[in-house]
Amino acid sequence: MSSRSAVFASRNRHKARELERLLPGWTIEPLDRDDYPPETGTTYYENATLKARFGREHEPGWVLAEDSGLEVDALGGRPGVLSARYAPESAQAVATVLGELEGVRERGARYVSELVLLAPDGRELCGTGTLEGRIAAESAGSEGFGYDPIFIPEGEEQTVAELGNSWKAEHSHRARAARALLLVLGDVPSTTS
Repeated sequence: MSSRSAVFASRNRHKARELERLLPGWTIEPLDRDDYPPETGTTYYENATLKARFGREHEPGWVLAEDSGLEVDALGGRPGVLSARYAPESAQAVATVLGELEGVRERGARYVSELVLLAPDGRELCGTGTLEGRIAAESAGSEGFGYDPIFIPEGEEQTVAELGNSWKAEHSHRARAARALLLVLGDVPSTTS
């Protein structure tokens, strides 16, 4: 695949670099704006599309957007699309989830990521990734971010924060969404770069 560039409809440089590693051949630059619309969607797809369309208003080329979250079965799927806004700081969000699960034995959960890529000609390409697992009894590990210190992936005994960034780069929900997007992109002619 020839090299392509996309604007990432987010100010999050960390996520932009992560997505750049996950999408070989792409250069991903965050769209540094202060007027992003509120994420009012009820699904990850709706929020990612909202961000992508905002990005399209400011960039005529490829525009990439992402929304993701943690869904905890015992909490009825919360925090879900509100994951990034569940508390003012991620440490508080982690503590909130652990507090809500105090005394709960069934701690099944999943990470979900939705990527939306708008092509210069208006086509919309999507990739979804899910990582199943469970919520730990307590926070552990120092790598990653967000809920990684309390999320234990299926088949593992350590949290994502303990497994580390190299594990996450290959196995995370975002990595899975990127692979799904690359499969879709494999069917797209590279006439628009």
